[in-house]
Amino acid sequence: MPDLKSTLNLLTTPFPMKGDLPRREPALVERWARLRIYERMRAAAAGRPPFILHDGPPYANGDIHIGHAVNKVLKDMVFKSRYFDGFDSQWIPGWDCHGMPIEHRIEQMNGRGLPTEQVQQLCREYALSQTQSQKKDFLRLGLLGDWDNAFRTMDFETEANEIRFLDRIRQRGLLFRGQKPVNWCVDCQSALAEAELEYANKRSTTAYVGQRVVDAADLAARFSLAIAPGRQTRVVIWTTTPWTLPGNAAVGLDPQASYGLYDSPDGMLVMAAETGGKLLQSFGVEHELCAVAPGADLVGLVLKHPLQDVGVPVVAADFVSLETGTGLVHLAPAHGAEDFELCRSLGIAGDNVIDGAGRFVASLPAIGGMSLEEGSKAILETLKADGSLLRQERIEHSYPHCWRHKTPILFRSTTQWFIAMDHPATGDARTLRETAREAIRDVPFYPASGRSRMEAMIDGRPDWCVSRQRAWGVPLAFFVRRSDNSLHPETSRLIEEVARRVEREGISAWTRLSPADLGVDESEFEKLSDTLDVWFDSGSIHATVYRDPRRPDAHGHPADLYLEGSDQHRGWFGSSLMTGCAADGHAPFKAVLTHGFAVDGNGKKMSKSLGNTVSPQQVAGTRGAEIIRLWIASTDYSTDISVSEEILDRVVEMYRRIRNTIRFLLLNVSDFDAGTDRVPVEYLESVDRHALARCRELAEQCRKGYRDYDFVAVTRLVHGYCADELGGFYLDVLKDRLYASARDSRERRSAQTALHVILENLLLLVAPILSFTAEEAWGVLYESSAGEDSVFLHTWDEAVPPVTDDPEAAEFWRHARQLRPSVMKAIEDVRSSGSIGRSGEASVVIEAPAEIIESLSFLRAELASIFIVADVALKEADKVDVKVRRTASLRCMRCWRHDASVHDDTDAEQGMLCDRCRTVLAGFPELSGA
Repeated sequence: MPDLKSTLNLLTTPFPMKGDLPRREPALVERWARLRIYERMRAAAAGRPPFILHDGPPYANGDIHIGHAVNKVLKDMVFKSRYFDGFDSQWIPGWDCHGMPIEHRIEQMNGRGLPTEQVQQLCREYALSQTQSQKKDFLRLGLLGDWDNAFRTMDFETEANEIRFLDRIRQRGLLFRGQKPVNWCVDCQSALAEAELEYANKRSTTAYVGQRVVDAADLAARFSLAIAPGRQTRVVIWTTTPWTLPGNAAVGLDPQASYGLYDSPDGMLVMAAETGGKLLQSFGVEHELCAVAPGADLVGLVLKHPLQDVGVPVVAADFVSLETGTGLVHLAPAHGAEDFELCRSLGIAGDNVIDGAGRFVASLPAIGGMSLEEGSKAILETLKADGSLLRQERIEHSYPHCWRHKTPILFRSTTQWFIAMDHPATGDARTLRETAREAIRDVPFYPASGRSRMEAMIDGRPDWCVSRQRAWGVPLAFFVRRSDNSLHPETSRLIEEVARRVEREGISAWTRLSPADLGVDESEFEKLSDTLDVWFDSGSIHATVYRDPRRPDAHGHPADLYLEGSDQHRGWFGSSLMTGCAADGHAPFKAVLTHGFAVDGNGKKMSKSLGNTVSPQQVAGTRGAEIIRLWIASTDYSTDISVSEEILDRVVEMYRRIRNTIRFLLLNVSDFDAGTDRVPVEYLESVDRHALARCRELAEQCRKGYRDYDFVAVTRLVHGYCADELGGFYLDVLKDRLYASARDSRERRSAQTALHVILENLLLLVAPILSFTAEEAWGVLYESSAGEDSVFLHTWDEAVPPVTDDPEAAEFWRHARQLRPSVMKAIEDVRSSGSIGRSGEASVVIEAPAEIIESLSFLRAELASIFIVADVALKEADKVDVKVRRTASLRCMRCWRHDASVHDDTDAEQGMLCDRCRTVLAGFPELSGA
């Protein structure tokens, strides 16, 4: 008996079943760098429509975390998919380098009190080391991009461009200097922008304080009620910040509300009529409502300051709410934005009671120099002692905290620089708020809910405080007249002079600059020491980086896409929109994509203290960066993105299915030369043509998914295609032809032609997501591992399957595939009874209505191979039914098919063979009897 197994087409491939990703991936990262793949992609794409992706820069401090991985991999998938789709796709990554976290780190390492220029140099060196470390981790994730020209906001040229860019906004009349309450962090010793705040629960002391009425007769007249002479009369205010009471300048009420005058053992009390009685009852205070008056009638009443012997007025305040408190609020214009605006409109001044370090100012009697906590206790004790404190309570409420130090912020009035939201720009009747609203009107948001969040940010944003009191930042390079705080009349010329110096020496050029160096009289003009908000740094990169003519990609404006986390509506999205509208009158982006946060498997925020963090470095080192990429692509990014070891285990199973499919395809085209062995489309077997038509459908659906940034759809389509279309049907049908047909036969080469096209498409389609695997497999397919080719130097259009099913074939395949599950079930039922062992032993009769039979007759000869049975008969009937019996045909000893051409009297030395296998063996003269 000859060795029939040796005559089968059992091939090998260097593409292993196990990916061994942690070991293989670093070599591919090195290969992409060595072969300058990004640069060659750009060269190959010359002349195509551009697609520009701007990078919201991560902060250059600390190791990258899983949230960084989500963000950067999403950008990488966008960049690559747009390239494959025929665009000149461009992505210059970068880093945000200035700001408090790095300066604070330098202070921790070296102590405070260093000269400013030395602090700046140490910060620069530290930030550079962090970007180098982060770059290595980012590249390990399989990211491409122009990393050789990556930007840092601390690059001298970028710092200089930012100084010039701020002056463009100034020239449009939107930059002003003013004293306003700002968010202040005592740890940073600096103002904070809205985007630098995090809201967290805070325990606070609330106080109900009775401010005495200066003229009881005046109060009585307003309520049209007589009050006994000497009777104590007080207006009850409520505050959650008792520490601001020394700054009390007025009391606000709702002029549309009704206010009650209550008689109590402690005297006459004024509170909102809607809530006063309930509050006094909850305090356990006996009371009687004596009179009611409109709030408007109480405006102008004069009260005694709660801590000082001065009078303060009652004023109308439309922001007073009756939902909490007494309907009367104490106003401290130095410590609240609404308080400030109202008091300013009424000509009422107010002074800070807290200094930049968080201590009460020295001029305050009794509490000057005390900490916030000590002074607050002293204030409450004083109020209690003179009978003004009706009640104090502890509440828990959401309160803004510094995003760096996690400590509660203060509101305090300081002299700062602002970009105006509601002042018309020079030469434009619109305000910045109006311009920003119009700018996003036609911008698509992914997901669509991002639009409302952006609109809410625009509508609620106060004037943007862009100045900071720190050393490590781009300077507001202005000279201000000491007498009236006006800018130097030659500010534009001076700005350009400073910018040229900063281009050569960095921001330290401003630090060491003497006004006399630029011909400025220091006795008349003050040189500012303020620096810019880091959100202005990153928010202006659309101009300072992507429109810098000295960079290789200076035409990247506006960007086709901005992509960041959902918290960036107040952050980078917001700052970019504001700077773009302030300087250019339009948004710097054409579309916005937001993604959720990475959370643990239970949906909880990740925290080192909770021990639920997932390190991308660890996952890449144990499972492979490919698993991180597939996890990100297969998870709905529009909400928070859960990750855990169990979730990653499921991702690994998905990856194995896709990898094993790729391996099967590589294995079965390993002896196929597309240049010489390809079968023309018109000569392909019908099932192979159908397979190519289905592959074409997959390609079109995946391309749509990528264009819609729907990576979940792409992964679902690819996984389903590998598991069901290929693994569950086509590859099953092909195995006999691949293994048993003559090696160079047309029917086998037809199958290989289809497999080669399918494999090429599959690799190109998964490459934006499974970049490492696609590159590895591409190298095997084209034997280019040692060469210079790459999957990333090709496009989807190069490999579009050239086939669609014609109408008759489409109808045949529709019926055949609809029937296949029924046939498989019928076979399984007969197999369970013991009548047959394998599906190949089955003889099938399909009964169906005439139109189905007619359609199936179109390719009747294909049915046995489609169902992997011995033979199929068709019979007209009223309804569909499948009958199965054991075939009478014998089994071929070589291919194991049951076929009518196999006879008992076949040459005994070769064994029983079908006609196909006898023909094949004729090509093996070395076999005995051949």
